[in-house]
Order: sequence, then C-alpha cells, then structure tokens
Amino acid sequence: MQLEGRCMVQDYDISVVITTYNRCDMLAEAIESVLEQQHGDIKYEVIVVDNNSTDRTREVIEGFMARNVNLRCAFEPRQGVPHARNAGIAHARAPIIAFFDDDIRVSSNWIANIKRAFDEHPEIDFLGGKILPRWKTAPPPWLTRDHWWPLALLDYGDVPVYVTADNPLCLPTANASFRREVFDRVGLFAPDFSRGEDHELLLRLWQDGRRGLYDPSVVVVAEVQPERLQERYHLRWNATTGRYNSLMHLNEIMGSDGRIVGEPPDMIRFFGVPAFIYKDLMVETRKWIGASIMGRKQTSLRSRNAVWYLLGYISKRYENTPPQPRLSTASEIASSIKALVLKKLRRDVK
Repeated sequence: MQLEGRCMVQDYDISVVITTYNRCDMLAEAIESVLEQQHGDIKYEVIVVDNNSTDRTREVIEGFMARNVNLRCAFEPRQGVPHARNAGIAHARAPIIAFFDDDIRVSSNWIANIKRAFDEHPEIDFLGGKILPRWKTAPPPWLTRDHWWPLALLDYGDVPVYVTADNPLCLPTANASFRREVFDRVGLFAPDFSRGEDHELLLRLWQDGRRGLYDPSVVVVAEVQPERLQERYHLRWNATTGRYNSLMHLNEIMGSDGRIVGEPPDMIRFFGVPAFIYKDLMVETRKWIGASIMGRKQTSLRSRNAVWYLLGYISKRYENTPPQPRLSTASEIASSIKALVLKKLRRDVK
C-alpha cells in the first residue's frame, strides 16, 4: 500500500476517500465535484485510492495532484473494494472519514452538510444521505424505485431518520461517513465481502449499539451504467447479494419486524438453512408464477428477484455447511421435524 502526494502538517476536519478501479473516464468528474465545494472554513483532504487500475487512472489523479495540495493518491494492489476503503482509512488524517465512489458526483454543499450533521448530532457514529440517479439512457418502465438497490440508489425521504438495530436502514458507502473511532471499535471493512462490505460493517455497528443518521441534505448523484438497466443484471445482483447476506446470517438475525434481534438458539434448519427460508422461497415462487400468468409485470419481477436472492442465500449455506456422512437425508429431515415438534410443545406449555 503506497501513498503519494504533497503532505502538509495540519489538522483536517474531514478526510474524503474515493476508491477507483479502471474508470478513468468517470474519475475526473468525481474528483472535480469534491474539490469544488462550498465548504467555508472546513478543512478537508481528498485521498484517491487506485485499486490496481490498468487504464489512465494514475494519469488522471496526478493531473489533479499537480494543482491541489490537499489531494493525495494511495495505491492498493490487493483487488477489492474492502481493501481499497481500508487503505483510505489507513491514510486518513481527520476524525471524520467520508466515502464515495468514482461513479458518484457529490453536491456542492456535501462537505458542509456532513460537518454540520456530525456537529449537531454528537450522539451519532455514522451518516448517510441520498444517492440519486443520473441516467445515461432512459430507464425501462419496469425499473421503479422497488428496483433501485441493485443500482446503489437510495432515497428514504426528506426527513432525517436515526439508523440503529431497531431501524436498520442500509447506508451504502457510495455516500457514507464515519467517525474514525468506530473503526478502532468494530474493525475495518471485511475483505471477505467484495459485495455488501458496507452492509456487513453496519451490521457490526448495530450489534455494538452504535447509532447512525440518514440526513436527506447529504446528497450525491450516481451515474447509472446502461448495463444495470437490464433484467439479467438485477437477477445476478440479487443472487450474489443473497450469497453474501448468507455469510452474514442476515435473514436469521433479523426479526419479523425488521429489527436486528440476533439469531434464535432454537431455530429449525434443514441442511444448515433455516426452515423459514425454504418457506419464503416457496411463497415468492408462487407469487412469481401467479403474477407472470396474470401479466402483472412489477409483481412478477419483484418476486423473481426475491427467488434469485433466496437461491443465492441457500446455495452459499450449502457450500459452508460441513457434510455429515453419518446422517442420511431422511434422518436429518426426521431430526428437524422432531425439533420443530418439541419447539411447539415447549411453546404450548408456556
């Protein structure tokens, strides 16, 4: 991990980290957006992490470094967003670290609103805001806000909302800021999560009792690539997200009301997969088929994406469940049914 740039000894209020890989054509506009801030007397630095790019990324960064003393470049040879973000954290010199990506354009008051939000809310540890689309091509009619997640877009409305284990709204690192001390407390981004690394970090923060804030004034715009407007992209995204969420045991630790409650010790499983996941799969499959027959496109796509997510969740769990040669399929099913019956009996007794 190498760092280049002219380092001045001074105190910064915010360190901005931009991670990039082979997107030199987008990167220049992203850097310009954060350098052209209406920031008042706020002191901030910009660290661009080149994640082993093979295009003109280095040339673009060096062009900005030549005329901006507070812009630096960190080179991270290990491929993957978690490695790149962790490299940015290692070189950041401010108590607040703000992240965004190379396909993002931050609003002109982005820095000022981040600083204001942390100053006004000393109780929060992390902060996120709106991620609005800039369409390169017109989106298809089916791509409503129900399908924004695969595009890394976010809009929870125009009212600030606390984000906790009781209200676990995801705040993607395409527009997220953290007090530096939280990384000392819960650790860095997990290298095992090349997808969903931001969600996994938030999960640790929620489990540690940390509080965040969604602030609608902290706005960025994401350039939506045309390939992300295709249905097959959304299917792949949901299947991959299901696999990574399975690693987190996310569906197990979320209560029926959406809160992070922890994994019940008496949860019934089949081949390492919670029984309710199979039930959800059957429900969503039935909805998908029914909506397809009735010609309800939106419902059909929603349920089909849910099916792909659940299949990804299940397949990853199968991979990670050690084989039990002495236990036949019939025996495992019988054992699970027995556990289910005993659980119901205990509940009825209470």
